Amino acid sequence: MTSALTLRELTVAYGAEPVLRGVSLQVAPDEVVALLGPSGCGKSTLLAAVAGFIEPREGQVLLRDEVMSGPGRSVPPEDRDVGVVFQHYALWPHLTAVDTVAYPLRRRGVGAREARRAATALLARVGLDELGDRRPAELSGGQQQRVGLARALAREPSLYLFDEPTAHLDTALRASLTEELTEQRRQRGAAALYATHDAAEALAVADRVVLLREGRVAQVGRPAEVYEEPADLWSAALTGPASVLDIPAGEAVSGKVTLRVGEETVRVPGGSAAGLRPADGAVLVRPEWAGLGGRLSGVVRQVRYRGPYTDYRLHTAAGTVDVRGAGTPSVAVGDAVTWDLQRVWISARS
Repeated sequence: MTSALTLRELTVAYGAEPVLRGVSLQVAPDEVVALLGPSGCGKSTLLAAVAGFIEPREGQVLLRDEVMSGPGRSVPPEDRDVGVVFQHYALWPHLTAVDTVAYPLRRRGVGAREARRAATALLARVGLDELGDRRPAELSGGQQQRVGLARALAREPSLYLFDEPTAHLDTALRASLTEELTEQRRQRGAAALYATHDAAEALAVADRVVLLREGRVAQVGRPAEVYEEPADLWSAALTGPASVLDIPAGEAVSGKVTLRVGEETVRVPGGSAAGLRPADGAVLVRPEWAGLGGRLSGVVRQVRYRGPYTDYRLHTAAGTVDVRGAGTPSVAVGDAVTWDLQRVWISARS
């Protein structure tokens, strides 16, 4: 089957220092792949290389199995079938919002009147129907970001490249626009590469998540896989909160792990990263994998009410453990409590 995007051993450098180091990846048609990593890990550079703004030092970029970048070949950005939403807007200062969104339509041969009508409809979808005649200097940062989103939607490419597309939006608008992006992309059957440093956003929007660490792929998997089965402690910390139990893990058999916590021996659901012996790894517990009540003992050191749930930090025989409970706080700092484990995962330490 034809891939929307294929990267083969892609290496990109600014000067002598590589920013991307041998990245290989395939994105299927109609698939969303999130690039998740901290600032400086190479997310934006990877998108720029796919779009054609940066030439790789080594490797290839293929769109629908056609080489765009590689030895002896470099297709200009305007001739690549991609729609880009930039982190820093990249709007033309002399064009109004409606003219900016109409531009990709005009390039496809759509008449001026029809292009403006379609552009106005796209601006309405992102909540800017009354601001079509404004130029970038007359728009807020969030409004400029939405114009950029509408421009990318207008191009109707086979591959969207989103570089932190909701970074400058408030929570409510971020959720609304994420839904709009998802709906528009699915209607067109397009694929997407979605760069973000927000783990919750990556897990919510993607079919697969790529964890980038210092220009290399650290882990690839479905959202549930990278969250529930992190390859190492770095990957675990990137994808969400996790406690590391200060105890060794016994043998993992039939999907369960044996642990010694103080005077108690517990056997709970779990497993370990591929090829890793439990005794050599770190025992991870996500807050929702533990709860108050049970046969293990601890003392409450911190209480944080989050609205739908409350997070508790406990001092235990296994070290510091964060547990999560529904609703408002049921215990206070200093209380002696009991707690229990529902699941653990054994990851590599680095």
